[in-house]
Amino acid sequence: MRQKDSSDLESPTAQFPTIGPATVQPLLELEGVSRVYGDEVEVFALREVSLRIMPGEFMSIVGPSGSGKSTMLGLLGLLDLPTTGIVRITGHDVSALDDPQRSRLRGDVIGFVFQQFHLIPHLSALGNVETALLYRDIRPKDRRERAFDALDRLGLAARADHRPVQMSGGEQQRVALARAIVTDPMMILADEPTGALDSANAAHVLEIFAGLGTPERAVVVVTHDLAVAATAHRKVSMRDGRIVADESRAA
Repeated sequence: MRQKDSSDLESPTAQFPTIGPATVQPLLELEGVSRVYGDEVEVFALREVSLRIMPGEFMSIVGPSGSGKSTMLGLLGLLDLPTTGIVRITGHDVSALDDPQRSRLRGDVIGFVFQQFHLIPHLSALGNVETALLYRDIRPKDRRERAFDALDRLGLAARADHRPVQMSGGEQQRVALARAIVTDPMMILADEPTGALDSANAAHVLEIFAGLGTPERAVVVVTHDLAVAATAHRKVSMRDGRIVADESRAA
């Protein structure tokens, strides 16, 4: 685990209990959550969903278009709040926080990975990873070292000075993964992370995902692909805004 920098002292997570291997408290919990859109005509994107994500889990959330996956992603990523129900981080209701606090909390505890990578074209791989640390009170030298270490962990040390256009799709996705883990988040949340990759690169990226979890960190992959979902140790299936199955297999 990284040493905490001084910005952590001002973080909304500072009041939260430390998560360790012996902890049985969920990292993130949805309790009776519904998300409704529209006024005159209400559309339920989620209906009474309850879910616990525990430290150390490698979980997939799978379902067809319209099943509620994207809405679930927004709630898990603290990008949205439920219409009814409760979202908790380590036992604390996030609705009690204002927008800036939720944004800061999101940056502290969640590492995001997206289908289209969202890398900055004019920055090198190293520069892209550094962007996740720009608003923390870290010396530039230390920030650069941490970014390089994250790239090295994913086998990209030799590509640190390359821009996205100079890298393959698989390499770009690994840069995005490095950016997600450099903050040492409690949860990696990936949205269709193999959707823009060929089968060989997709398989490689999924192997990397399986190794990103720690006893303190959960990895959650949101996908429509049943084969991708099956690589996780726990598979949550959705349909019509509800969880219809929650299956686990041996790690």
